[in-house]
Amino acid sequence: MNMLYVVGGAILLLAVYIWSLYNGLVALKTQIEEAWSQIDVQLKRRADLIPNLVQTVKGYAKHEKTIMDSVTRARASMLSAKSLDAKAKASDALSGALGKLLAIAENYPQLKANDSFIQLQKELSDTEDKVAYSRQYFNSSVLEFNTKIRTFPNTLVNEILGFPEKEFFGATAEERKAVKVNFE
Repeated sequence: MNMLYVVGGAILLLAVYIWSLYNGLVALKTQIEEAWSQIDVQLKRRADLIPNLVQTVKGYAKHEKTIMDSVTRARASMLSAKSLDAKAKASDALSGALGKLLAIAENYPQLKANDSFIQLQKELSDTEDKVAYSRQYFNSSVLEFNTKIRTFPNTLVNEILGFPEKEFFGATAEERKAVKVNFE
């Protein structure tokens, strides 16, 4: 009779452990999805600022059509990307195109003094900060999730539950380069 209580207690403890682990992993997975949503919102905000920035620069730099076209194409590519990896690559391409666009402004002092351009630069800078923070939050959530599914004994039970590891939102080689931007 005592053995039955021990076995029953062990089964009950195992069931509570699996239930708790499953709910914890579901909560972390939802946190990762929310974190990705925040990145997506900021990328959309950045994409929405770009047409105004392009139009402002176009007024001053009519002969810089190729750069304007590359920014427009990069923006369209980012908006149409569906997967995390595709959005990350499109975002990186857009960042590179924006860098070239802002470099054009250096050649046009009257553009750099334009109130609309200054405001757009401030909004874009603010959005870039929010994208960076959102990426950091996303990666922290992924770290917590991956750590939980990799630790023992969770790793044994996770084989049954089937939660795959999540990928980090990493920096590209282009983003790792030291970039100096001067808005003065």
